[in-house]
Amino acid sequence: MLKSGEKSNGGEGPTVLFLCTGNYYRSRFAEVYFNWLSRREKLAWQADSRGLALEPANPGPISSHTRVYLKELGIPLPEPLRHPIDAAETDFRAAKLIVALKEAEHRPLMQSRFPNWVERVEYWRVHDLDCALPTEALPQIKEHVEELFDRLREQIRE
Repeated sequence: MLKSGEKSNGGEGPTVLFLCTGNYYRSRFAEVYFNWLSRREKLAWQADSRGLALEPANPGPISSHTRVYLKELGIPLPEPLRHPIDAAETDFRAAKLIVALKEAEHRPLMQSRFPNWVERVEYWRVHDLDCALPTEALPQIKEHVEELFDRLREQIRE
């Protein structure tokens, strides 16, 4: 199992770090989808993900909603499949870009746990299961990741 600060995809190049609460559903989808795009398009960037308040009751290493949606998209899960990882200061230092999936949820967690990093995070507005169905949230994350990917690709061309 990986510890905080270790890379999950073994790649080189700058890293985008996706954050959510449990590192089980939203951030994991963003990580896997971004890395799939990056390999397909041969972009030097890689993604990783962490949680800001892990939920030990989550069954297994990754949400079934994430698994199903990735399968629908034809995207394989990474092997070996890791369990959620709690965010640590080393993760923020290793990342070139940090994205938290829901500002209203994650900004307060960042302020309490990592106050020096709060303003260095790009915040999105993707609801968790308490406010949105996976059929709404996961396509929204997919769209955000694609926009981010395009933005990073354009920066490389400039």
